[in-house]
Amino acid sequence: MAKKNENDVIRKASAFGNRRTAAREESSSSHQARRKEIGEAAIRVFNRLGYKGASMAAVAAELDLDRASLYYYISSKEELFDEIVRTVVERNVALAKKIEASKMKPHRKLSDLIIALMSSYGEHYPLMYIYIRENLSHVGDKRSAWSQYMRRLNAEMSDAVISIIEQGYADKTFRNVGSSKVVAYGVLGLTGWTHRWFRPMESEVSAEEIGRIYAEMVLAGLESPYSP
Repeated sequence: MAKKNENDVIRKASAFGNRRTAAREESSSSHQARRKEIGEAAIRVFNRLGYKGASMAAVAAELDLDRASLYYYISSKEELFDEIVRTVVERNVALAKKIEASKMKPHRKLSDLIIALMSSYGEHYPLMYIYIRENLSHVGDKRSAWSQYMRRLNAEMSDAVISIIEQGYADKTFRNVGSSKVVAYGVLGLTGWTHRWFRPMESEVSAEEIGRIYAEMVLAGLESPYSP
């Protein structure tokens, strides 16, 4: 019996070593393509089961892949989810800052930002909606650094929108309807709430068009009749 157990351990270790060698020898482009495939499968699993209900086993099953092989490409579901989300949010924040710092008029800045943000939700569906539903203040210790970083990115996005509102107040192109922070949160909430109903494959209206409609709505309430 002991001999049988020993042989099982040796056999498993050998299989493990063979898979590790194969992973090392895999070309960089092939490796990245596989990671992308895993990421897309993970997004489907996260959306179907929620973050808490998802698991590496579920992602492996989605790909018809054994879980051990999956670990050669990604170490955990947290790492997989966090890496994908971080990249997209960083791009969105960078774009928001670029729009905020541009020489465009505030109404154009706000319109472009709303459309860009909504378009990102559509392009990366359902990834960004999963992130919106995630409570960043209730994550495990292993993800605390990621959570803090993402909250900082969220604050930078809010600050960019607040700045655009204040620019409009300053040059009188926007009516001062109240706190720029409240207005900015309203804009972000308007687009973010679409996670409750927008499904790109089912919607008769594209994400970009929804962004344009929302931009018109917001600007109709903000623009001064005396704006140049």
